[in-house]
Amino acid sequence: MHPSLVLLSARLLDPVTGRLLPQTALAASGGRIAALGDDREIRALAGAPTTVIDLKGAVVTPGLTDGHLHPVTGAELTHGLDLSGCTDLEAVREALAGEVRRLAPGAWLHAWGLDPNVFGDRPVGSAALSPVLDGVPATLLLFDAHSMLASPRALELAGVDGPRTFDQAAEVVCDADGRPTGLLLEDAACELVERAAPRPTRAESRDRLAAALRSMAAAGLTGGHVMDANGDSAALYAELDAAGELPLRLRVAPWCRPGADADAVRELIGLQGTGGALWRTAGVKLFMDGTIDNGTAWLEKPDCHGESTHAFWPDPQAYTRVIGELHRAGVPTATHAIGDAAVRHALDAVAGATAAGGPSVRHRIEHIETVPDDTLPRFAELGVIASMQPTHCCDFTRADHTDNWSRRLGEERASRAWRCRDLWDAGARVVLGSDWPIAPFPPLGVMAGARHRRPSRDLTQPPHGPEQALTALEALRAMTVNAAWAAGEEQEAGRLAVGCRADLTVLADSPLTTAATDLPELPVLLTAVDGRPTHRDASV
Repeated sequence: MHPSLVLLSARLLDPVTGRLLPQTALAASGGRIAALGDDREIRALAGAPTTVIDLKGAVVTPGLTDGHLHPVTGAELTHGLDLSGCTDLEAVREALAGEVRRLAPGAWLHAWGLDPNVFGDRPVGSAALSPVLDGVPATLLLFDAHSMLASPRALELAGVDGPRTFDQAAEVVCDADGRPTGLLLEDAACELVERAAPRPTRAESRDRLAAALRSMAAAGLTGGHVMDANGDSAALYAELDAAGELPLRLRVAPWCRPGADADAVRELIGLQGTGGALWRTAGVKLFMDGTIDNGTAWLEKPDCHGESTHAFWPDPQAYTRVIGELHRAGVPTATHAIGDAAVRHALDAVAGATAAGGPSVRHRIEHIETVPDDTLPRFAELGVIASMQPTHCCDFTRADHTDNWSRRLGEERASRAWRCRDLWDAGARVVLGSDWPIAPFPPLGVMAGARHRRPSRDLTQPPHGPEQALTALEALRAMTVNAAWAAGEEQEAGRLAVGCRADLTVLADSPLTTAATDLPELPVLLTAVDGRPTHRDASV
């Protein structure tokens, strides 16, 4: 049988050693790398159905995998006005005013990417955006996607006129007189208003998801660890997969929310392994806290506003019991834990689960934004994967600690931001991701951020915690070798070797020799998943 894909005149980069392989060509068959060799011998394998591509010296790496993203949610949330480029209130007001002028009478305005730093020392609330939004039903998602600003008209249509009580750590923020300020914290509060807004049709959701995934493939991604499976997510993945339109290999972890009973946990266990050719359910996502920026993280000491003092689970021990049950069932978990108390509790829960025996399971902690020294070695000791998003540090904090995140934490905790280097040196398996739609998904930008730790908008600015930077090779490994290990797929992914999956990213030059500040602009020439090109630049 002839191979489906042959790549010639390539520089094959080994992400383990950082060296080029001696071979210059690769053949893929049946979704796997079938042969490595020189151009002459690999070309001889090709037949009429084979796609043969002369790479003219381009660099091939194992397919880049985003360790944390939300494709369906992101495709929905990023539909509307992008406020991520606005750096002050005047810019936000101007952008909103322009969008209001384009709206039909009575239509809802949806915006996303709002940075709380634009409010400066003012409280985050819809009053700061009057009169632009007067009479307009509007939802403005803050960049962390854990909080939202709703206009007075949107609150009115949703029937939200005062505080509410929730089963999880969520809040309708109100003033001293009990009137909502417009700020909604966490999903349960945001959903009160989202339910009143028009929803996309199934066809619109499918088209938005397909477009987002195609863009990810064009950026060099071949896979992603998906940290949700809400609503129609699984059905949409299955539909695209069946139609041959799924351009990424997806590993999906559905949520386990506070209050989940024994039946809900058993249902999550039963979902494991389900999926299709290019997607499968593997793992469970849990939340131990919210975010530092909106005061819903779980810190060992309160932030400067006296906030971030509680876990997302009203009873943290209930979370611990769920981790134990999932561990006994052999189900890997991924816990959102941003604050130091949240990370410590998640590690304690894994320690208790593993001490009780049972199968070997690779658990993960997501985000890990600030942790003390004594936490670092526990990741390696427990085999817990450190899943981190360096571009959050780059784009949402500042080296001088004048940003909202740093001001809330104070100097001591802000100085231990995103300790990628310390965790790596302590022996942890560090996996990098974007958390899209919270930050942009292009993987070259994620790797660059891990190296330079500077704001992507202005690379002349000083880095935040340059001592925590990863090397070029470490950043590449974190999106190839380590991502495969985190998924339990190190024998079949993350390497250029015969028998491994033919998930490949082809770049115009080596990501190891390209300067960190230039890396996001390095052309992606080809992306292949399962031996099938999912993106091909016109130059190859």
